[in-house]
Amino acid sequence: MFRQTEPGAGVGLGVLSRDGSSETLLSTEYNHTNAEISPDGGFLAYQSNESGRGEIYVRPFPNVEDGRWQISADGGSQPLWARDGQELFYRAPGGELVATPVRTAPSFTFGKAEVLFEGGIYVRSSPGRSYDLSPDGKRFLMIKEVNLDGASLTELILVQNWFEELERLVPTEN
Repeated sequence: MFRQTEPGAGVGLGVLSRDGSSETLLSTEYNHTNAEISPDGGFLAYQSNESGRGEIYVRPFPNVEDGRWQISADGGSQPLWARDGQELFYRAPGGELVATPVRTAPSFTFGKAEVLFEGGIYVRSSPGRSYDLSPDGKRFLMIKEVNLDGASLTELILVQNWFEELERLVPTEN
């Protein structure tokens, strides 16, 4: 998926193939962002301002004109599919993390949204998603806002290969 912008239009969505070719999926006067393809590959969740504010929508993929469902009712951003494809998560306007049960087969249906985490302590405004779900679907990783001496920090430090770094800093003798 890629974001596509054209003069006089909103932000559209497109697909970039491995061979370098691209195809426009959605291109209107509205902004369509934060697109996520469902685990079964048959649906696309995204954020759009077509209602006048950010809301979460789902469309069939890749045939996006074959249907459209508005998932959020009072605003939403940063959609994410559960690994098993049976829930769709998103941020509510107050920062809450919301889960909506979904079914993709035999046709797309969705249920009532439920707040999983209250807002206020986790970063909710970022160009992309500020949270993710563990592969087993049992834990969330969220970027937490920290206020130290009045300075707001929104930094995440990821250390890769830390065993090698530890061995370099504190060598063990065999």
